[in-house]
Amino acid sequence: MARQDPGEPYFRVDSTEGQSMLAADPNGTVVIDVRRDDEWVTGHVAGAIHIPVDDLTDRIDEVPTDRKVLFICAAGVRSGLACEMAAALGYATENLFNIEDGTPAWIAGGHPTSYGDDA
Repeated sequence: MARQDPGEPYFRVDSTEGQSMLAADPNGTVVIDVRRDDEWVTGHVAGAIHIPVDDLTDRIDEVPTDRKVLFICAAGVRSGLACEMAAALGYATENLFNIEDGTPAWIAGGHPTSYGDDA
């Protein structure tokens, strides 16, 4: 179940919870992978949008405002930062989620994964 730490403008979920959210509402949920290019090609959430965290403010218009946004990185640190950045840019807290166990847990959990430059 989604958790929120005091003062955080987003919710925390694990990879299994994120996959459940995506499966339950694929048209109302999007995954944004904020890792570097070299990390992205080693495996990422199938259908995710790749926006490295350093590019997020310049590419924020690629992040939907009318859907639940699940940010993911390798270990939940950069994706947490991405949630903070999106909140600061006006995104609604109830739509921001950090998949805090990261892409390695997503892949290990057998969730839909793409490799290389495939979406």
